[in-house]
Amino acid sequence: QVQVVESGGGSVQPGGSLTLSCAASGFARDSNVIGWFRQAPGKEREGVSCISRRSGNTNYVDSVEGRFTISRDNDKNMVYLQMNNLKPEDTAVYYCAMGPIWTLEKSPYKYWGQGTQVTVSL
Repeated sequence: QVQVVESGGGSVQPGGSLTLSCAASGFARDSNVIGWFRQAPGKEREGVSCISRRSGNTNYVDSVEGRFTISRDNDKNMVYLQMNNLKPEDTAVYYCAMGPIWTLEKSPYKYWGQGTQVTVSL
């Protein structure tokens, strides 16, 4: 059974840092890519970053490029999202998901976690 569990959310001030963790288990053939998505109140869920478990290739949405870093530890079945220089507009529920395609579009991702809240405010 494929399972995805996020952790590491919290509240920080602007300019602060957080690291989100994604524990992925029970891999299926259509779960090579791990993606991070976020959804702010009243907004659509958007892709933030993704990484291929096999190649390690990464991708980022423009708004986080240079501030966020995605990484993987295949031995531990973990994916991390290091978030630096956080801004109030980064406030959202962050979701980890697994899918077959290296993309920031949410529709191909089949397996989703429950989400973890990130709040950036003074």
